[in-house]
Amino acid sequence: MKITDLLVKEGIELNGQAESKKEAIDKMVDLMAATGKLADREAYKAQVLRREEEGTTGIGEGIAIPHGKCDAVKAPGLAAMVLKDGVDYESLDGEPADLIFLIAAPNTEDNVHLDVLSRLSVLLMDEEFTGSLRNAQTVEEFLHYVDAAEQEKLAEEEEKAEPVQQEAEKKKGLKLLGVTACPTGIAHTYMAAEALEKKAKELGFSMKIETRGSGGAKNVLTDAEIAEADCIIVCVDTNVPMDRFDGKKVIVRQVSDGINKAEELLRLAESGNVEIYHSGNKTAAAPSGGSGKESVGHRIYKHLMNGVSHMLPFVVGGGILIAIAFLIDGMSVDLSALSPEERGNFGTITSGASLFKGIGDTAFGFMLPILAGFIAMSIADRPGLVVGFVGGSIAAGGKSGFLGALVAGFLAGYLIIGLKKLLEKLPESLDGIKTILLYPLLGVFFMGVIMNYVIEPPVGALNTLLNNGLSSMNGTSSILLGVILGAMMAADLGGPINKAAYVFGSASIAAGNYNIMAAVMIGGMVPPCAIALATLLFKKKFTEEERKSGPTNFIMGLSFISEGAIPFAASDPLHVIPALVVGSGVAGAVSMAFNCTLMAPHGGIFVFPVVGNTAMYLVSLVIGTIVGAVLLGMLKKDAAEG
Repeated sequence: MKITDLLVKEGIELNGQAESKKEAIDKMVDLMAATGKLADREAYKAQVLRREEEGTTGIGEGIAIPHGKCDAVKAPGLAAMVLKDGVDYESLDGEPADLIFLIAAPNTEDNVHLDVLSRLSVLLMDEEFTGSLRNAQTVEEFLHYVDAAEQEKLAEEEEKAEPVQQEAEKKKGLKLLGVTACPTGIAHTYMAAEALEKKAKELGFSMKIETRGSGGAKNVLTDAEIAEADCIIVCVDTNVPMDRFDGKKVIVRQVSDGINKAEELLRLAESGNVEIYHSGNKTAAAPSGGSGKESVGHRIYKHLMNGVSHMLPFVVGGGILIAIAFLIDGMSVDLSALSPEERGNFGTITSGASLFKGIGDTAFGFMLPILAGFIAMSIADRPGLVVGFVGGSIAAGGKSGFLGALVAGFLAGYLIIGLKKLLEKLPESLDGIKTILLYPLLGVFFMGVIMNYVIEPPVGALNTLLNNGLSSMNGTSSILLGVILGAMMAADLGGPINKAAYVFGSASIAAGNYNIMAAVMIGGMVPPCAIALATLLFKKKFTEEERKSGPTNFIMGLSFISEGAIPFAASDPLHVIPALVVGSGVAGAVSMAFNCTLMAPHGGIFVFPVVGNTAMYLVSLVIGTIVGAVLLGMLKKDAAEG
């Protein structure tokens, strides 16, 4: 199959115009539809846009290769458009795109078309070829340039199949290997491989590259090749097997670096100034942005994200079930007729609500142990898991909460690493006992002692100090008190500071100070709502997973479940928490300023029937949410940078 078998006249536009990336994609989809390759235009377009959310397909040098693989495609197809004025395509180099190829791939196991598409991707690395396409006067001329370049490339591939690389080995003796992979595995994977191979040939290096695309791994590296390699360059945006490179010099970068920084990577390999990779029984790699050695900040971020990604399903699943429980009670019970004690049981008053609340609480109960356990596992592999779980459980059941679980996760990981070093001189015959007996026994014991006697006591003292300080302020300055209480609710999202404010607000209900509880609850509602709004307004600031889970935080925020914001705060605390603290503080101040009151200690929007001055209470929520979301947009870096 040739490129011109996929690219037909009906799918080519030489005088395209578009004011935006979205408009350009829309016109490209129209061209693809004109080729007859689509069964459902809108479904295919939605798939192409979803791919763009994962990361731009604007590869730089004025070229973009959007693509989509789904059931809406009847047969493999290509469409092409030349835009004389270009369009802002959010490309990797920031340059406008004026040459766009759209790929349509059917969702089948038959991936014969992938070889053709990878060949096109490689051709687009040739500036002379792309220049010819941009200057083509007719569709026939455009197709001629494509066909001629492909024929030349096929001839080169046949020549490359002969053992000519031995000459390069004799020339300099540097033997390099590579792995390229991107999430979709259609274009960027092969473009990075071509760029590295081409530049290696220019420099006289021997290089073989394994591509891991949609059709599976090709040109797979053998054990013998790995053993003989001087350096291995891994350019990936997805997980790839890494155990096989243990003890070798390895450079790990993003796939875009393979395309745009090929010579830089090869020169680094040539210098020999590359760290030795140690697998630690790990099976996947993520780009570190440098050579085999990661920065301290990146390691901390990676460990945090491992805990957060495993914790997120518990937060979402449990939080939504609890929200449903509040909804059931809110629709079934006259809250104004309940006693203070009954209001404290809101969410479990009716049997249906009690069922949902019980299941949701169970899921939430795993949240902090999961967070700590998988942070520890990221640091110390499986031996760290049980120690992290125990530390997280102690934090959840004690006074340290979320912050304690974070500390427990890192503590558990490095505690196990310390034990490994301490016990490494034991005979090899005891290796099995280390994992089964010594690591869990000693690790759990030391974790329990440290959490109970080192972590928990100061946090308890902090809670007492905060409560005493709040009590002395009551009546002194209600607006300032509202700022402090609202900010405290967002400071650690369910941790000791949050709990101190909540306990103070709950106690104030019994004393008849309903405005304090109102400020407390609005401060706890803002963080998830601000997160949800920010993921919609500032998509570049969040990962694909965060954008998908972000809107569910509206449900949690409106239900007064602050923990919905924890995964986002944990992944970027220095930028997220200050924004949430300010947003919640503003909401608390507005609530106090308009003397909003609340008679229930929980429930979010579902207890608004017992809120005094409901309209302004809603206004305070909206203002705090907007302030928090805007600050997130200003403070957070783009997800690709973070």
